[in-house]
Order: sequence, then C-alpha cells, then structure tokens
Amino acid sequence: MGGVSTPRRPDRAAGPTLTGDRLWYVAYGSNLHAARLACYLGGGVPPGGTVAHAGCRDPSPPRRSLPILLPGCLYFATRSPRWGGGRAFHDPDAAGETAARAYLLTRSQFSDIAAQEMYRAPGSARDLDLAEVVAAGRARLGPGRYETLVCPGTLDGLPLVTFTAPWRVGELPPLAPSWPYLRHLAAGLREAHGWSVARTARYLAACSGAAGNWAEPDVAALLATPGEAGAGPVLAADAGPLPR
Repeated sequence: MGGVSTPRRPDRAAGPTLTGDRLWYVAYGSNLHAARLACYLGGGVPPGGTVAHAGCRDPSPPRRSLPILLPGCLYFATRSPRWGGGRAFHDPDAAGETAARAYLLTRSQFSDIAAQEMYRAPGSARDLDLAEVVAAGRARLGPGRYETLVCPGTLDGLPLVTFTAPWRVGELPPLAPSWPYLRHLAAGLREAHGWSVARTARYLAACSGAAGNWAEPDVAALLATPGEAGAGPVLAADAGPLPR
C-alpha cells in the first residue's frame, strides 16, 4: 500500500444546495472498493461477490474520489443475504468518526446505486428528489436498511450524500460481520485511506457488532495474505426477526 492519504471532512459552515447535476456519493461499506463500485455503475459480478449487479443507466466512472471522515460511527447489524453476517451501517448522530470514500457522480448515478442497494431496479423510476436531504440533512425513503439518506455537508461546494438505516447504533442487536465481508471492508479502507493493517484492524474491531467477536489480530490476519483467509469466529445468531 502507499502512504497514508490525508482525509477530508465535510464542510458544514454553510447550508448545502443542489444547484447542478453533480454530487458526492459517500461509501463507508463494501463500495469503499473502487472495483466493487464499478460493478454498481457498469454492471456485473464484483471481485469476491456472487451476485450480478444491474448497473447504472450511465456507467461512466467517477470524476474523482477522495478519502473522507464522517461524523458518527460505523456499526454492524441485520444479516446480509449476500455476505452472511452483519451489514455495515452509519450512525451520523453517534460519537466518533466513520472512515469513508467520496465519489463524484451524477444524481442519476447516485439514484441507481441507491436503488440497487435497496434491491430495486435501477432506472425504474425518476431520479431521487434530493432536495429534502440536502436542505434538512436527512430524508427517509422507507423503513428498511439503506433507505435513509444523509447529507453531512459539502465538499468543494457540492453536497455529500450517503444512505444508511433509520436505526441508531444499539437499537438493533449487533451482529458480527462475516470474514469475507470484513476482509473486503478492510481492503477497501486500505485502498481509500492508505491505512496500515494495524490501523485498519483497530478501527474495524472497535465497531459495534465486530467488537467482542473480532479481535484486532483476527482482523489483521484477514489481510495477511491475498489468498483464502481463515473462517474467523462463529457468528452470533440472529435475535428474532429483523427489519427488511
């Protein structure tokens, strides 16, 4: 890996406005990986994945990408049908910071990526109306995971927008992420931020859901070799039915 990149933080000095077609899509989970995001844009099965993505109406690559730190924490909850184990969510109201990656995209590309994360057909409806989330900082499109939009501020004058769940950290039972998912997130963090293995392991092992299930040495071991890693700890069972 290269040296540590200097991350940016959202500019919250002035209220953001959506005056054009460009915005920053902020990824804090599996889309930290540029190769995985490319499948959300252009379609196909991402590295290490098993599900083909439909892609966006506009498959163009991002104009830019930058490491960024969001206010709030990363946590793992609800079982992912694609990866097994807990999904990554962002709580913008919690203490701490979430390491993320900002991609400069169009509104239609962001709308189509959001649709794929919500298990909806991209381009099946109009582009998302982002006026509410940009003006108010938050907009709820539905009750489930990745159906809450968050705008933490701007970067170089353009709105930053991401999606997460409506629940605060601790409102659902924490669920440990699977080792393939955690390794993917760890590799994405190193790609985006240039972090060392030790720093990446320390960050992920402290997140709710991973804490108590993944020790720092176990996370570090996932990145020790490019081949198959160990199976990791046994994941906690789901505690009853979870929201969709």
